[in-house]
Amino acid sequence: MQKYNISRSSSFYSIGLSYKKADADIRGRFSLDEESKLALLNQAKENDIESLVVTSTCNRTEIYGFAQHPFQLIQLLCDNTRGTVEEFQEVAYIYKNKDAIAHMFRVGSGLDSQILGDFEIISQLKISTKLSRKHGLLNHFTERLVNAVIQASKRIKTETDISSGATSVSFASVQYIFKNIENVSDKNILLFGTGKIGRNTCENLVKHTQNKNITLINRTKTKAEQIAGKFNLLVKDYANLQEEINESDILIVATGAQRPTIDKHIIQSEKPLLILDLSIPKNVNQNVQELENVSLVHLDHLSQITDETLEARKAHIPSAEVIIEEIKAEFNSWLETRKFAPTIKALKHKLSDFATAELDTQRKKHADFNEEQAELISNNIIQKITNHFAHHLKDDDVSTDDSLELIKKVFQLETSTKNVDTA
Repeated sequence: MQKYNISRSSSFYSIGLSYKKADADIRGRFSLDEESKLALLNQAKENDIESLVVTSTCNRTEIYGFAQHPFQLIQLLCDNTRGTVEEFQEVAYIYKNKDAIAHMFRVGSGLDSQILGDFEIISQLKISTKLSRKHGLLNHFTERLVNAVIQASKRIKTETDISSGATSVSFASVQYIFKNIENVSDKNILLFGTGKIGRNTCENLVKHTQNKNITLINRTKTKAEQIAGKFNLLVKDYANLQEEINESDILIVATGAQRPTIDKHIIQSEKPLLILDLSIPKNVNQNVQELENVSLVHLDHLSQITDETLEARKAHIPSAEVIIEEIKAEFNSWLETRKFAPTIKALKHKLSDFATAELDTQRKKHADFNEEQAELISNNIIQKITNHFAHHLKDDDVSTDDSLELIKKVFQLETSTKNVDTA
């Protein structure tokens, strides 16, 4: 068992669910919008959780944090979503300490993404970390870990070809449209919702189809106008949604609503309509499939599309894993230094106490005592001694635990900092 001075709490956990075991409906029940995410963070503070990072995307919902028991984090998630503890237990994963650290590296580096090499999750992790910091829920350990994961992500993206070609659901959406719709450039395309996947899909559509018949609708019109301005697209009011759907050949739904916003009653046209639901929770009611002219595809299906590019990316997994191990080793090295920092600090205080007592004795004995020079010499000696012990503890050939115990015993040290088990 290893002990590191990083938290008041006992262990670092990663709890959550992802596309691997949880289908879109279950993931939807545990998804967190901005309001519920804030509520979860506030509840965590009330429960005296020290450090916590929450991510919720179309593919996964996760909490990284310190707790005495993982149920504390599970309860936070269930209290702020529509999911139950029983449902969570059926599809969830719980990682502890070194396994939780390894999991964050794989997620942030695109190796655990629904489409291999999809790096969109790292931006979500950055945003979530910033939010936790703002709410006073980010300790040194978690911040250092997230920065290490970001570093690994950057290196994998630049040093390997694991992200070459299409690496996201948004691109897979466009790929699906090309394969199933003829003359895409002439079709009327409606994008309803301007979430991140919706924005990226819009950008890919403009780039690859040269289609000028793309219309955007969002509940908050100004958000749609901001995106439309970037691509010179048309924006319509939310009140015109039904009218625009009936004019469309392709409907892309990417809203953040917690309930379906599209159902069969809103579709009055009889011409062929392809609907891509890129939302979690699902925002298109399954009853649209009762209409003969409608084809419905959800992002889980799009994510299963494999091509030669995806297969080729698998060859770069070993290179990515080597990078992860390098940066993880650097992180673990930092953890090792945290392990003995309180003992070195206590030793320095003890030596300072010795020096203060001796200086006081010499001051009384010598009328011409040079206080300034004596303090300078004693401080330099103290620093050299503590540095010597620190270098010794960093030596791979010595048992750090045995050395720490010996130093504490010889100098009669008491370290007050509480430890966390990260074995």
